Amino acid sequence: MDATAILNNAREIGVKGFGAPLLLLMMLAMVVVPLPPLALDIFFTFNIALSLVVLMVVIYTLKPLEFSVFPSLLLIATLLRLALNVASTRVVLLDGHEGGDAAGKVIEAFGAFVIGGNYAVGLVVFLILVIINFVVVTKGAGRVSEVSARFTLDAMPGKQMAIDADLNAGLISQEEARERREEVSQEADFYGAMDGASKFVRGDAVAGILILVINLVGGLAIGMAQHDLDFSTALRYYALLTIGDGLVAQIPSLLLSTSAAIIVTRVASSQDMGGQVLSQLLSTPKALMVAAVVLGIMGAIPGMPNFAFLSLAALSGGGAWWIYKRNQQAEQVEPPLPETEIPAEQKELTWDDVQPVDIIGLEVGYRLIPLVDRNQGGQLMKRIKGVRKKLSQELGFLIQPVHIRDNLDLSPTAYRISLHGVAIGEAEIFPDRDLAINPGRVFGTLQGTETKDPAFDLDAVWIDPGQRDHAQTLGYTVVDASTVVATHLSEILQSHAHELLGHEEVQQLLDLLSRNAPKLVEDLVPKTITLGQLLKVLQNLLQEKVPIRDTRTIAETLAEHAAQSQDPAALTAVTRVALSRTIVQQLVGPTEEIPVVVLDSGLEQILQQTLQSSDEGGMGFEPGLAEQLQQALSETASQQEIAGQQSILLVAAPIRAWLARFAKHSVPGMRVLSYNEIPDNRQIKVVATVGKPGPTA
Repeated sequence: MDATAILNNAREIGVKGFGAPLLLLMMLAMVVVPLPPLALDIFFTFNIALSLVVLMVVIYTLKPLEFSVFPSLLLIATLLRLALNVASTRVVLLDGHEGGDAAGKVIEAFGAFVIGGNYAVGLVVFLILVIINFVVVTKGAGRVSEVSARFTLDAMPGKQMAIDADLNAGLISQEEARERREEVSQEADFYGAMDGASKFVRGDAVAGILILVINLVGGLAIGMAQHDLDFSTALRYYALLTIGDGLVAQIPSLLLSTSAAIIVTRVASSQDMGGQVLSQLLSTPKALMVAAVVLGIMGAIPGMPNFAFLSLAALSGGGAWWIYKRNQQAEQVEPPLPETEIPAEQKELTWDDVQPVDIIGLEVGYRLIPLVDRNQGGQLMKRIKGVRKKLSQELGFLIQPVHIRDNLDLSPTAYRISLHGVAIGEAEIFPDRDLAINPGRVFGTLQGTETKDPAFDLDAVWIDPGQRDHAQTLGYTVVDASTVVATHLSEILQSHAHELLGHEEVQQLLDLLSRNAPKLVEDLVPKTITLGQLLKVLQNLLQEKVPIRDTRTIAETLAEHAAQSQDPAALTAVTRVALSRTIVQQLVGPTEEIPVVVLDSGLEQILQQTLQSSDEGGMGFEPGLAEQLQQALSETASQQEIAGQQSILLVAAPIRAWLARFAKHSVPGMRVLSYNEIPDNRQIKVVATVGKPGPTA
């Protein structure tokens, strides 16, 4: 290993392992061990340089979290400055009687050159710096840090719910959601740390005043009592050294306080502070023109400094004219040359002139076109792609592309979702606003346009984007207009998934399965069942919200039982049993105990007898009993929802399919399982019994 590699390894080990402890030990040493004047000059110069570097980094930082180490760095710099004050105080009181350079060249320079050797002027300048630092900068930065920390912590639940909403809608991946959650947590930690660090800076300003008074009084006492100096000589020596020492410490303190104030008032942007000032302050020529007119009028008044006012008026007017011309050039877009239409000969009609019906269609009003136009920054296309990818992975087959077109017959802010050319969902949105959705528990009201969330029919309010953080603080889930459309589309596609599966998609699934199990596919279709029968079984599963990802299990089950029955309903039932683990996992997750609702044994026996005696699998019994059953199931589902549990009705296998259809229309949130669909590794817990015998029965 060469010398350069050894040096690099030693530097890396030193910085990572011993940098911070050595710095703290050095600060403790400055408090205990007397330092020579040369060492004081080096440390004071380093303190000023460190403050300047921190200020420049803050100015060029795009968002506060990019400089997340700032609170710790602020504390270390404050401790370093206080340690230097203690070290310089020792030198000033011990050797101050020797003259101005007793405590080093830096303190002498600030005491003699900066304040002109006049301790009265120096005292006034020092007090002004302390007042600016303590009353204005530090107090304001501390207040902003406190408010930012409180509002950031209050907004965390809303931001977390917004991340979960984007994840559920397929707009972001698991990795992106994890990164955004970490960013929200880091933001709260940062502002909380800044709230505490600002207190150190404020205490440092108070300590500066006390150190100045103690050094001045102690220096006069030591000079007159121990070194036999007269009052004027002692005052000249010790006052200049004390004030120079105070100025050397207060200037870095003011720089760091300014850095803290800038970083807590910054808003995340794609530009640094200089770019934001230039783009926002000088973007409007009217402001510069009005300023130029006012300065010109003041410069024309006799007795005023005409040169200064008129020069600035000319610069402001010239800048306003230049910005105005630049904006005009940017707005002027050369119109494209009109294309000359070449008259084409009239052709005979062909089958190409018959347009097929779009499987999935999205029509938008003309004011929503920017949402789907990538050139105008529209994000809807990207989010729809994320919805298709998420649903394809969850359901087990490829969701068809969404055909988007504008429709002038719609309201300008309306959109319409269609399946196979038939409108399924329609709503109106505000493309320049955000939708604050009430998830069920919020802590206040919002100013805006009240509406209903088109996807889940929840209470919602259209608000201005500036209210987003406030709404999240109150507990609302806030999403933009593109997310509203994407979520609505996702919900419709999920509930109509069985209508999206056709012969072509089933054949693609078989081709995909044949890569790993070619013999299974060969024996299944068309030897055992037809492609149409397989399609019907898969559609039945999707209609009951059962994913068809496990195509191998489905194919093996059908190959085993299709010889006994070709009825799609019977094949669907046995396939559900084979997929029981997937179904239960989807409903309750990994929980071993499944909370279920059961029917009274008498009612269940009546339903089975009625089903057996009915023709074609229909169910015919008196309407009063059906109404009572519907009411009882609805009440039970409501109780389960309040308890935060999935409503699962557990019944005998012969009546499961009929009750599933019954519950789908009467109790949409309830899922119906049969006893043989409960996996062996799960246990059931009966939480309610429906249909106990009574006078009506």
